[in-house]
Amino acid sequence: MALSLFLAPAAAAATGSSSSSASCFSRPAATTCSFVRRNHSGRRMRGSVVAMADLLGDLGARDPFPEEMESNFGEKVLGNVDTLHRILIPTLSALSLARLPLQPDAAPLSLHDARRLLHKVVGWRLLLSDDQERPQRLQCLWKVRDEPCGQELIARITAALDGVDHPPAALLFEAPNQVRAELSSPSAAGNCLTVNDYIVAARIDQVKTLDLVPKKRVWA
Repeated sequence: MALSLFLAPAAAAATGSSSSSASCFSRPAATTCSFVRRNHSGRRMRGSVVAMADLLGDLGARDPFPEEMESNFGEKVLGNVDTLHRILIPTLSALSLARLPLQPDAAPLSLHDARRLLHKVVGWRLLLSDDQERPQRLQCLWKVRDEPCGQELIARITAALDGVDHPPAALLFEAPNQVRAELSSPSAAGNCLTVNDYIVAARIDQVKTLDLVPKKRVWA
């Protein structure tokens, strides 16, 4: 099958205005691509394809954020062709709870807030009260290769929390190859969760565990 292409010049945009309606957008530029091909029987067939630009055109860049306006960045870049405007995206470490200090008088969290903060830590789950209406503990489980690896993980977690006045409610090795950690805060109504428990959980998340967990088999 033979195929030939021909590019036709763009059609001129209409300049007249309509009395019934008006548009703030001009007619987009169009390019016509004509082609000639032969079908299976050998007959020549003609056709054309019209490619048009976006109807909305180029709307330009976004509006500046309030923080950018306060920094007067426009005065710094005006007329300077060598200025590079960079958009910096916060990394996960910059948003981590592990960087926050412990709150001295942290209030108990509601179930809604406890579930929202759960997205800030990795591998932890909520343990609720008997009536399923109040968060009581944060729990995390690690599978390790053996008991020495479990004891090593406990030692690393203890070292990471050295000097922190909010120790885990439970941190122990469970045979045959599991380490369990639980976090909670005492209150008048019993165990509860505060933001301090999530800060401690985020610091525990930074402990290296890759060399202690069982190695996975990879089949070729």
